[in-house]
Amino acid sequence: MPQYRQPPPPPPWALEGGGQVLDVETAVKDGILGATAGGGVLAGAAGEKLELKKMIDELDPLDDIPAVFICPISLDPMTDPVTLCTGQTYERGNILKWLSMGHLTCPTTMQELWDDTVTPNRTLLQLIHAWFSQRYLRAKKRAEDVQGRAAELVDTLRKAKGQTRVQALKELHQLVTVHSSTRKTVAESGGIGSVSSLLGPFTSHAVGSEAIGILVNLDLCSDSKANLMQPAKVSLVVDMLNEGTIETRINCTKFIEMLMEEKDFRSENVSSFSLLVGLLKLVKDKRHPNGISAGLGLLRMICSHKQVRSLIVSVGAVSQLVELLPHLNPESLEAALQILDDLSVIPEGQKALKDCQQTIPNAVRILVRVSETCTQHALSLLWAVCSLAPEECAPLAVEMGLAARLLLIMQSSCDPTVKQRSAELLKICSVNYSESHFISKCKLTRTIQ
Repeated sequence: MPQYRQPPPPPPWALEGGGQVLDVETAVKDGILGATAGGGVLAGAAGEKLELKKMIDELDPLDDIPAVFICPISLDPMTDPVTLCTGQTYERGNILKWLSMGHLTCPTTMQELWDDTVTPNRTLLQLIHAWFSQRYLRAKKRAEDVQGRAAELVDTLRKAKGQTRVQALKELHQLVTVHSSTRKTVAESGGIGSVSSLLGPFTSHAVGSEAIGILVNLDLCSDSKANLMQPAKVSLVVDMLNEGTIETRINCTKFIEMLMEEKDFRSENVSSFSLLVGLLKLVKDKRHPNGISAGLGLLRMICSHKQVRSLIVSVGAVSQLVELLPHLNPESLEAALQILDDLSVIPEGQKALKDCQQTIPNAVRILVRVSETCTQHALSLLWAVCSLAPEECAPLAVEMGLAARLLLIMQSSCDPTVKQRSAELLKICSVNYSESHFISKCKLTRTIQ
């Protein structure tokens, strides 16, 4: 223990033991705590003592928490504040851990500690509890209000027509999107059935887009999903996917994904030329990255149904996705490559890849540059085209630097199956070259350039 030194006199606002504010009234006056309309601090309902940690955990992240409530070590709100001899306050567990590691300084000021005793800061704890109680009770009241409003809107939908129905749907859509607590209320009020019944062959897009926006935010049971798989309802969703706003189109992809997660889902439900065209339009719209991601996610799910792959190729998906590859972020790139990989296993897909002039250049550029998964898919595409037409495609791939990249993959620590595929592809590429000429094509400097 370091030699005791007389601590400096405390500032006028400090408490004995290191408290940082005098009392609750001072805190309200100085703006640390917000006052209620009646001028006092909001207490627990009916004198109920609310648990501080429970309130902090249940509240949404707050950006206006007073700095004095935050532990300087963890940067989280304190639930058991204690004060050092330097006047700095910390969460008990954090500062005790600091001291147990042999530190004899204050973490904030780096002052040497003349006393390692920690003193509970009860005044600050009262302030923290009062402040979070105020926020918690307000949030609870708002949640009760929006839940009640959600139930009212569900009841309105059963009676309203025309513009009144549209307005009720818009408000309910906003509630279930912003307030997660209303989703259970909508389900318990019979809202899922009421909203689902609005979808049909004669539903306007104004009603349909809001109804879809509501349903994708709810937890639907298998029976509800089975009801939504009716051809008339799916057809409406496909129409909105082609003609709706970007928000509506993204919600439509989420809606179809939600239906496809059911084990009883049949591939006939997505064997739609119009659906695939709408998805490709969404994927190619570079103005909306969220739309690209949503469209590729659904297209990948559809492509997992082998019966639909020929139809996907027939709408021109292969060339459109290949041309899109250089412009995608890593997550979307992986999805697009997996789709092309799935399509490459059928003859139509393999031929479409060979006929697309950008397949080889774009696939070679991806190798060893993004991720091992992307490299694996890109190798599959190159294998598909080079094995189909080795004399035509292999020389072009080698000129693009494929040979050197394959050598890099074979010397890396990637999956053995990827190395094996690289070796097989390298063998195909070397057929039309003399040994010395092919070695010159494998130089690493060409790959780097």
